[in-house]
Amino acid sequence: MDLALLRTFVTVHRAGSFTRAAALLGLSQPAVTSQIRTLERQLGRPLFLRQARGVTPTTIGDELAHKAAPHLDALVEIAETGLDDESSVRTLHLAGPPEFTAERALPSLTELTGDEGQGLALRASFGTAEEVLDGLAAGHHDLVVTTARPRGALLTATPLCDEEHVLVAAPSRAGPIAPEKPSRRGGASALEDLPVVEVHESLPFVSRYWASVFDARPAASGAVIVPDLRAVLACVTAGAGLAVLPRYLCRTALDRGDVVELHRPPVPPLRTYVLVVRTGTLAMPHIARAHDWLLRAAADWC
Repeated sequence: MDLALLRTFVTVHRAGSFTRAAALLGLSQPAVTSQIRTLERQLGRPLFLRQARGVTPTTIGDELAHKAAPHLDALVEIAETGLDDESSVRTLHLAGPPEFTAERALPSLTELTGDEGQGLALRASFGTAEEVLDGLAAGHHDLVVTTARPRGALLTATPLCDEEHVLVAAPSRAGPIAPEKPSRRGGASALEDLPVVEVHESLPFVSRYWASVFDARPAASGAVIVPDLRAVLACVTAGAGLAVLPRYLCRTALDRGDVVELHRPPVPPLRTYVLVVRTGTLAMPHIARAHDWLLRAAADWC
């Protein structure tokens, strides 16, 4: 059986689409379709059921993928790392949101670099969840940190850590508001006069907090919109208004008194980060090492 046909088959199986598989393989969609049909003729059985959106593997297709994928992944790993990979420096391409990647992931992974490290070179990219997952699927990244769980079998996600969100403002903005004062329904009115600092016009952090804690929508619009949570914190510290921020990001500012919590709900809103790789690539030692290293480091982040 032609290994090129099997590689195309496994890629289609993971991507769930001839179109996406073609993009990943650098082939045209007709070429991918032709290869799958050739393989089906050789086996005498259909491997996929064609649907309006993508394809679904048949029982035979799932069985073949289960048997073939690990061996193909091993061959790719040998081809990419070579026989002396233990002594060579491998490059890990990491991607994720700018704040979490800069403040959490990269500082942890730098221990694996340098002469005293594990022979790992780092290249980092920042982007939205959609951007980094698309880049991972296309082969531009090796490992992605995100809060969005991917769909389908092409990508594999592992829970990393939970991020607690806190509602903060500068002391001068807090005034007489007591952290325990606002209640679940209607209690957010005490905060409605404060301007909002956010990363987007849709107020994603504030809206999520209001829905979870107050069962309401925020009444205010964004006074300052800046697409980086570190810049949001700087604006809040300067007195621009309130913001919802990850606790890890504003912990030092809270300890110094530069910002204060406006509300302390019994159950604070959480957001879960996941580590995502292309299915099968954890067979590659440098990706597996970084993946495991981040999972261990995350135990100290909460």
